[in-house]
Amino acid sequence: MPTTDYHLIPRPFGQCGFEVSPIGLGTVKLGRDQGVKYPTDFNIPGDREAAELISLARDLGINLIDTAPAYGNSEERLGKLLRGQRANWLICSKVGEEFQRGQSHFDFTPEHTRFSIERSLKRLNTDYIDIVLVHSDGNDSSIINRFGTLDALAEIKQQGLIRAFGMSTKTVEGGLLAAQKSDAVMVTYNLQHREEEPVIDYCREQGKAVLLKKALGSGHIAVAENNDSAPRDPVRASMDFIFAHPGVTSAIVGTINPAHLRDNVRKARSALSL
Repeated sequence: MPTTDYHLIPRPFGQCGFEVSPIGLGTVKLGRDQGVKYPTDFNIPGDREAAELISLARDLGINLIDTAPAYGNSEERLGKLLRGQRANWLICSKVGEEFQRGQSHFDFTPEHTRFSIERSLKRLNTDYIDIVLVHSDGNDSSIINRFGTLDALAEIKQQGLIRAFGMSTKTVEGGLLAAQKSDAVMVTYNLQHREEEPVIDYCREQGKAVLLKKALGSGHIAVAENNDSAPRDPVRASMDFIFAHPGVTSAIVGTINPAHLRDNVRKARSALSL
């Protein structure tokens, strides 16, 4: 049971038949510290710290956890850390991007898509993944039209290996196209980046789920108090902004700091109750 007075209330994930918390826990920092663009350096936490963070997230009402093959060994760690509590979590993973020897490379073919999902199932120690997104390289429309990656995910969904699918996009055109062909879209949306709002509007109209990445600008907005033009409380301002849009389903926030996690959830809960 939650141990705080700002427990998050889950909301429908589009038309997929399950509910997700409005804040999801991002896990890049559980598995990768190379090629990242955070404002401060960090150390990947050990298993005990990671387990305590996941337990705290659950106590705060978070039931969505976000990972990817490109997040170093995040999937493998979650496969161990979530053992015995799989039913408590909705897992979102990705296909398309690989990160090896400090570099990203991409493969959006149907063959690699299936291989990636089967590998993620083993790493995560689960029989199914709740949400799988295409990890775009920025060429959203080309990925959809040329490779048929979303069509491959639709077939895999029919086979019961995933419950919902979509795309983490980088363009408005690609986001709109992905929304037409899938269950969900992940977009960048924050105080400093509002260009993809038409995708959220469209998803709202069509009953599709919207996940937000970089809701706090990969941590840069959260430290913006050093900027005279920034809000006095940039995290609260960010939460007020993103949750003012009724099309937002959940914002993925990646942190390994328990105090930051509590603060993020408290301010999200306040924004949602306005």
